[in-house]
Amino acid sequence: MQLTDTHCHLDDQRFDADRVAVVDRARVAGVTRIITVGYDIASSRRGVDLAGSLPGVFAVVGVHPHDAVAAPPDYVEQLRELAREPRVVAVGEIGLDFYRDLSPRPVQREVFAAQLCLAREFGLPVVVHCREAHGEVYEILKREAAGLAGVMHCFSGGWEEAKRFLALGFYISIAGPVTFPQSSKLGEVARRVPLDRLLLETDAPYLTPVPHRGERNEPAYLVHTAQKVAEIRGMSLEEIAEATTESAARLFRLEGL
Repeated sequence: MQLTDTHCHLDDQRFDADRVAVVDRARVAGVTRIITVGYDIASSRRGVDLAGSLPGVFAVVGVHPHDAVAAPPDYVEQLRELAREPRVVAVGEIGLDFYRDLSPRPVQREVFAAQLCLAREFGLPVVVHCREAHGEVYEILKREAAGLAGVMHCFSGGWEEAKRFLALGFYISIAGPVTFPQSSKLGEVARRVPLDRLLLETDAPYLTPVPHRGERNEPAYLVHTAQKVAEIRGMSLEEIAEATTESAARLFRLEGL
C-alpha cells in the first residue's frame, strides 16, 4: 500500500527535532510521497530545500492569504525563481481567508490573482486555501484560472460547493477533520467526490485525526484519514490508497521526479 500526503508543512519548527524520523515513520506507514507546502517566501524556500534533501518529498511554493499583506514587493519574482526548481510541483498555498481576515481582503485578492498568473506561466497546478470565501474563490477561479489544474486543500464546504469546484476541473482534498465526531457534511463530500478527483492530506502539524487528537500531526497519520474515507465510501483502505495516490501523481506530475 502506498499513500501520498498531498499537503503538509514539513518545514514547521515543530518538526525541527525529528524531521528525518517523521519522514521515516511516514514511509513505514505507507506514506511514500509527501508534499510540503509554503505559506510565504521563507517557508517556500525551506520547502524547496527539504525537497532537495529528503527522499519522497516535493515542494509547493506560494504566499498564503494570511501572509499576503506582509509579502515583499518582489514576491512574484522570488516565487518565480523557486518555481524553476525541479521538485516544485505546484503554486500554493494561495487563496482567500475571510474567517480570520489577517490580511485586508483587497490585498488577498490581488496576491491570489498574481499567483494564478504565475502558475499559468509555469504550467503548474495550484493549491487553494479557502475559508468562509467559497463563493468568491469560485468566481475568481472561474474568471482567472481557466485551463489551470488545482486542488481545494483541506476542503471545508458542503457538497453543493464541492460540485462547483469539480465542474472547474479541480480536485477535492480531504484532511483529518473527516475523522471528527461532527463531520457529517465533510463525510458527504468524501463519499460523493468522484474517486479520480479525490486527494488526501494531513495539513501536518495541524488538524490531527482521530485517534491522535491532541498530538502533533504528522504524515504517518494520513492512514487514519484514508481509513475513514474508505469506510465512508464502502471501500478497502488499499483501494482508497491506490486511487488517491494515482490522482496525486496525475495532478502534481510526480512520476519520474
